[in-house]
Amino acid sequence: MSEPTSRTATHPTEGPADPGSPDAGATQLQAGLKPRHVTMISIAGVIGAGLFVGSAKAIATAGPAVLVAYALAGALVVLVMRMLGEMATAQPDTGSFSTYADRALGRWAGFSIGWLYWWFWVIVIPVEATAGALILGDWFPPVPQWAFALVITGLLVVTNLFSVGNYGEFEFWFALVKVVAIVAFIGAGVLAILGVLPGSHTSGVGHLWQDGGFMPHGFGAVLSAMLVTMFTFMGTEIVTIAAAESPNPESGIRRAVNSVIWRISLFYLGSIFVVVALVRWNDPALVDANSGSYQVTLERMGLGGFSTVLELVILTAVASCLNSALYTASRMAFSLSTRGDAPAAWSRVTARGVPANAIIASSVVGFLGVVGNYLLPEKIFGYLLASSGAIALFVYLVIALSQLRMRRQLDAEGARPAVRMWFYPGLTYATIAFIVAVLVLMLVREGHRLELGLSLALAAVILAIGVARGRGRATSDGPRTGSEGSVGETAGTSVRRTAR
Repeated sequence: MSEPTSRTATHPTEGPADPGSPDAGATQLQAGLKPRHVTMISIAGVIGAGLFVGSAKAIATAGPAVLVAYALAGALVVLVMRMLGEMATAQPDTGSFSTYADRALGRWAGFSIGWLYWWFWVIVIPVEATAGALILGDWFPPVPQWAFALVITGLLVVTNLFSVGNYGEFEFWFALVKVVAIVAFIGAGVLAILGVLPGSHTSGVGHLWQDGGFMPHGFGAVLSAMLVTMFTFMGTEIVTIAAAESPNPESGIRRAVNSVIWRISLFYLGSIFVVVALVRWNDPALVDANSGSYQVTLERMGLGGFSTVLELVILTAVASCLNSALYTASRMAFSLSTRGDAPAAWSRVTARGVPANAIIASSVVGFLGVVGNYLLPEKIFGYLLASSGAIALFVYLVIALSQLRMRRQLDAEGARPAVRMWFYPGLTYATIAFIVAVLVLMLVREGHRLELGLSLALAAVILAIGVARGRGRATSDGPRTGSEGSVGETAGTSVRRTAR
């Protein structure tokens, strides 16, 4: 199905307006992301600070078999992205899977998963701001860490408020730094493995099977590590949201979906292979490292002098994740508002096509989280974080269920999206079964039981509200016209496309 050249706004902009002021009549986003922005977001959007810092925990859990854990989690992401890509190329929409769930499963589904996803990203804001503040606090000890956290958050809020192009430009350079750093790390690692890196204290791949074998703690430990690694992939789907604000969303989404396999293989499996090949999985420095597995590996390669450079890269990854969190949360809030599932003010945009109210509302929650991280008892803030622990799996499950139904509608209409799910419906059912199995695994694994319980409790509350709202609206408003009917229609979030 080809992308329409324009999309009709629910409330088109009327007359001139001050470039920075809200336009009360405008509900169109500006297609201000350039193709290079979307391309780089798709390439490096999957790389978060968790890869640099959090991988040490997964390695300590599973040993060298952590590669299997990353491969399993990565395979799930590839399949989910394939399904999402099919729906997104058929109907590009900044509400992405929330909008598709609304149309395929019912308003309750779009409402529930949209609000859960929004909550996930507004919780990410204080987490990433605090991570960045820790790095800056080590460099400038006299400055309190909470000040750094607020400044980082404030600066990125301002850039997001100015224009979507600012988000794209910042993310382009953030992503480029991450890509260059990981490729350089893998290149140096390969030289060390081959024994040709001057000054390296380690070489070869013997650590893959020495020190207790490839799978020292059994397959159960691999599954536990998979639960740790799985949530580092959250964010891959952002490109389907961002592409809706570009001149040619179908092309951007197709490239992103088709490249997800090599991106995960290179950036995750490739870099983690270097770590477990060159460093003993039970090395005390790796197990106890506060800064992550990459720093320890650089030390073993005789490149410890680059640790400060790596800290800069990690700070960039933190800023990138926070930048994307603000962008994604605001666009989901905007989409919910256009469907009547969030305050109406959130769907108003400035003359630059920016949903300023949605950005401000999301950032306020983020700022409160930053403050709460320093004022609330650690246990209470930990519960808030845990409440988002299983949301990624809920999102994946809803995407799979939506695609299962939406594909039938597309086939019935004779539509041929640019991306199609492999071996439908068998592989879709297999993906759903795998996600359910992972949720059961979280239930039986003590370390993840709290995350699942709190996430389920939050989901139950939001789901109940969504069902109640759906019933109330059905009786008062009659049949819906926005999300029912042909899947091929372009109802939903409007994007004002400009010539490039």
